[in-house]
Amino acid sequence: MTQTAWAHLPNAKHIDWVLASVKEHPEKWDAAWGAAYYSAYSAAQSRAKAAARTAVWYAARSVTWTITFYTAAPFTARSAARGVLVALITYDDCAYMIESEIDEIKILAKLGDQRALLLLPACIVYNETKVLV
Repeated sequence: MTQTAWAHLPNAKHIDWVLASVKEHPEKWDAAWGAAYYSAYSAAQSRAKAAARTAVWYAARSVTWTITFYTAAPFTARSAARGVLVALITYDDCAYMIESEIDEIKILAKLGDQRALLLLPACIVYNETKVLV
């Protein structure tokens, strides 16, 4: 098995799932992007990037470049996945949100939880596919 730049991170399994899922189900990620709250989502992604530790940021950049350059998924699907990846890399304690109920994550997102804002698309895709590597 190839060692990835993010293999040492606590959420590596979920990062691998996002990468595989956006390639396998780009239409679901595209649709899930529409469920995100655009302005809040963008602001949460910027804050998460700013909060990332330097070493973690290099892993995040590696992962997000993988999404950007090595998938034929639509731009919106890649954008949703990038936000999820930034959250998984920045916040060690958020992976459980992917497997949560969508309505629970929507409530947290509306209350301003940055992790929930960024992970909502992954939660939607996961609940539609119920597959996690």
